[in-house]
Amino acid sequence: MTVFIKGKDAFSFAFKQFTDTVYRVALHNTANSSDAEDVTQEVFIKLLESGKTFRDGEHLKAWLIRVTVNLCRDRFRKSNRETPVENVFSFKSKEEKPDVLEAVKSLPENYRNTIYLHYYEGYTAKEIGKILGAKENTVLSWLSRGREALRKELDGGFDDE
Repeated sequence: MTVFIKGKDAFSFAFKQFTDTVYRVALHNTANSSDAEDVTQEVFIKLLESGKTFRDGEHLKAWLIRVTVNLCRDRFRKSNRETPVENVFSFKSKEEKPDVLEAVKSLPENYRNTIYLHYYEGYTAKEIGKILGAKENTVLSWLSRGREALRKELDGGFDDE
């Protein structure tokens, strides 16, 4: 049975259930927590203004993630920065170990969002394709290339003992 969520019910449900998810996606795509908080607020304002009806909680969550990614992308374009996050891999020695989440954040946008949605939020390639507006095979390629880039970055920062 499909349960439809709309209006203020959608907002209340989304705010209780998905605020952390929206914030994490925003933080993952912005330069700092302040920007992530602003994006999170904008996402929920858009939800209130949208008046959309959602099939269920997963449909609502996917919509929120899509809006979050789009708002982050818009902020990035407006800021005229080359990359939203500084490249954290400028290791001078093998003693400096990279953080996995920071390594993910340093990836190009498509790889970063695909890796994040797959491993941190648990979406399949097909679901990620719907959220990001890409074909499933494209998402699979992004996952593969993103994993390879991570492997190179992380192997470079760890001793092979």
